[in-house]
Amino acid sequence: MAEITASTVKTLREETGQGMMECKKALLETDGDMAKAQELLRVKGAKVVDKKAGRATAEGLIGTYVHHNGKVAVMVEVQCETDFVARNPGFVEFVKDLAMHICAVHPKVVKREELDTEMLENEKRIYREAAIQEGKPEQIADKIADGKLGKFYSEVVLLEQPFVKDDKQTINELLTAQIAKLGENMSISRFARFAVGDK
Repeated sequence: MAEITASTVKTLREETGQGMMECKKALLETDGDMAKAQELLRVKGAKVVDKKAGRATAEGLIGTYVHHNGKVAVMVEVQCETDFVARNPGFVEFVKDLAMHICAVHPKVVKREELDTEMLENEKRIYREAAIQEGKPEQIADKIADGKLGKFYSEVVLLEQPFVKDDKQTINELLTAQIAKLGENMSISRFARFAVGDK
């Protein structure tokens, strides 16, 4: 059994945002393996999210970010269950980071379901036809098209984008970690990104 030191627990806490006791338990369960402990905390966080998913989110914040050149600005609405959490410094920081991420990465929608299905079918058809023209068999062309569509989602769907400050986790994983950490259901409702010259 590996020795679990206070500095190891602290490091895991800083990397995951989870409480000290949860981090210590995760390290004990994984015999001190940092990567396995992080994965365990993510799984536990996902379970917490599932339990809280049906709860109403009627409170929250609208976060803003204006780029230093004054030419790009973002507003994002993130909802939570109570005004107590809406005032929590961790939640406020999350909303600010989200606005900054949207400014930098320029997603089109919050979640996949908001994308136009006709446009998606057209994208998939283009990817498939390109693969066939390269001489790929039809089944392989379908898999290639699905893979490219997955990459397309990660470029335009906010929840599926790698977080600009830590590309090892997606925005959805970041949201899941916040829900687990603060103990309330949360959702990213909508956002608007304005750039000088855009119509």
